[in-house]
Amino acid sequence: MSPALRLGATGFALIAVCYGFARFAFGMFLPQIDGDLGLGPELGGVISGASFAAYCAAILASAALTERLGPRAVATAAALVAACDMAGIALAPSPALLAAAVIVAGSSTGLASPPMAAAVAAAVRAPHRDATNTTINAGTSAGVALSGPIALAMAGHWRMAFAAFAVVAGMVAVATALALPASRGGGPARGLPALSAGIRRLIAASFLMGAASTALWSFGGDLGARHFGWGPTGTAMLWSAIGAAGLAGAGAGRLVTRFGLDRIHRAFLVLMATGILAVGSGGAPPAMALAGGALFGAAYVMLTGVYLIWGLRALPDRPATGLMIGFLTIAIGQTMGAPLFGVLLGAFGAGAAVPAFAALALLAGLVPARGRALAAA
Repeated sequence: MSPALRLGATGFALIAVCYGFARFAFGMFLPQIDGDLGLGPELGGVISGASFAAYCAAILASAALTERLGPRAVATAAALVAACDMAGIALAPSPALLAAAVIVAGSSTGLASPPMAAAVAAAVRAPHRDATNTTINAGTSAGVALSGPIALAMAGHWRMAFAAFAVVAGMVAVATALALPASRGGGPARGLPALSAGIRRLIAASFLMGAASTALWSFGGDLGARHFGWGPTGTAMLWSAIGAAGLAGAGAGRLVTRFGLDRIHRAFLVLMATGILAVGSGGAPPAMALAGGALFGAAYVMLTGVYLIWGLRALPDRPATGLMIGFLTIAIGQTMGAPLFGVLLGAFGAGAAVPAFAALALLAGLVPARGRALAAA
């Protein structure tokens, strides 16, 4: 198997487990978890936001550790952290212990992405790197899409679902340890890079997109229950629609090459805002809400692919750090966005919270993707 195929398949599975299961499945199961443990929208938002905060700390550490230790150890650790803490979610007897497990499970996603970018840079030829990286990134959608049928098979038993996720994560840890290159990094990590104009624009755009995305990632299940009376089956269908459509994000590298960062960035921010409104406004029929979920899923993964490419082109000699900047800023936006959405939802209802967060996505489109020469690179 070629390095591109081997790393693409392994990274796809790792990202599916860490992002689709350990990070985003919480939002799908939130109504059931709330019913069992009595979280409420405010506490649910705080837990989601803290999980994103753990991601922020972990992705900073991951970029530094990858440069120092190489990709294999860090990526394998990501899968093991996901496995252990999803087992903790399955066993949590109280809101406090659940919160701790969700927060640490969220950190696995931060550990996962930088070593995969470094592995691709080391082992895949330059013409195939964008496509390989965005294929790996689309693993998020596979994890989200699979979590829906698993939830249906478990008949809404969220503890059993997270136990199954933990088993899968353990298997992926073994595969990762066998597939990734063992080469070490180039010595001590070099710290954060200077904030060029292009990186500052990346930070602004990815922050706004990340904040906007929490409307569905953290509260999609809650909004479906409020507007349509969806139980576990309806919420699982929404998650499957989000995840299945998000697989289109694997094509981000090819679309960016053909149309440029700016056009793809703006087009998919509009689609994200449309998806948020379709799911969260309550005026659309259920079928339209599912279609909105699909729009959101395709847009989110495509946009993360855009920010991935943007960061890698800004720092071509430091791929783990280049990826880290955009993904860290997305998570900072999510860290702040989730509790804010929870407060708005609790105080003013979905009629105020949903349009406000759709507007954040559109606002991100006002940020030019990159300088003219680099946008076409």
